[in-house]
Amino acid sequence: MSAILKAGMVGLDTSHCQAFLNVLHDPANPFHVPGVRVAGVYPGGSQQFSLSRERVGKFSAEIEERYQLPVYASIPELVKDVDVLFLSSVDGRQHPEQFAQMAAGKPVFIDKPFAVSAADAAAMLALAEASGTPLMSCSALRYAAGISELAALRGEILACEAHGPTPLLADYPGYFWYGIHAAEMLFLLMGRGCQSVRVLAGEQLDVIQGAWRDGRSGLVLGSRYEGYEFGCLAHTKAGARLGIAQSTPPYYAFLLKEVVRFFQSGQPPIDPRETLEIIAFLDAANRSRDAGGIEVRLGEQ
Repeated sequence: MSAILKAGMVGLDTSHCQAFLNVLHDPANPFHVPGVRVAGVYPGGSQQFSLSRERVGKFSAEIEERYQLPVYASIPELVKDVDVLFLSSVDGRQHPEQFAQMAAGKPVFIDKPFAVSAADAAAMLALAEASGTPLMSCSALRYAAGISELAALRGEILACEAHGPTPLLADYPGYFWYGIHAAEMLFLLMGRGCQSVRVLAGEQLDVIQGAWRDGRSGLVLGSRYEGYEFGCLAHTKAGARLGIAQSTPPYYAFLLKEVVRFFQSGQPPIDPRETLEIIAFLDAANRSRDAGGIEVRLGEQ
């Protein structure tokens, strides 16, 4: 690979694409991250999801006009011409099919959510392993100032509560739209080991209770009140620590530093098994909420 890696971007139906391009391409940006430039794009778009269907044309046109990037007619054509890949399609239901066309041994970053079912996530990880494709996926909240510092407590945490805005959309699978952010923060601090989930659902606030196999407890408080912030409350033997996500520097600037390091090394900073468990956690939470709050074990169908 060259010193400046050529990246392909699949899915131009999210504002993340423009944010990423600005940080990667503009040396005048105070949060510029060097080392990767997007060399081609595939717009994609999902007819299943209104926020993709309504935005992909607008975002694609803006990106094409500003960055003058080649637009590819297919994913495989794009994959052949680049070193590394972003899968940024906003509808996670598309990710298994799109990743199947991208799994060619080149590092791939998949924007949140990695997938919208535990079965899809497991199949994608199996394909990544079989094809020798390095894979990274996470929410930018994992690296947000105010949150990432708490990661030093991992291994000491007895219980943790992660909270954030969690709107539910009519045409997207439950907590996968915004609940992914709080779940990501929770697993950053708690690590793997959740075995079951139950949901206490309210009109404006849901509580997702996770039971870890070693007796620890993890909670996600998902709010639909306006202006709710992202944060974590971690409990240790030494006391409680509160972290609130700071919007400056932008979450995605810290994220892109990690993604560029991953692209350069081919070594994901997050254990793929943790990514799989986060998706299984949200999958079980959706099932519990739909069934009136019953306990659901991770991996149950």
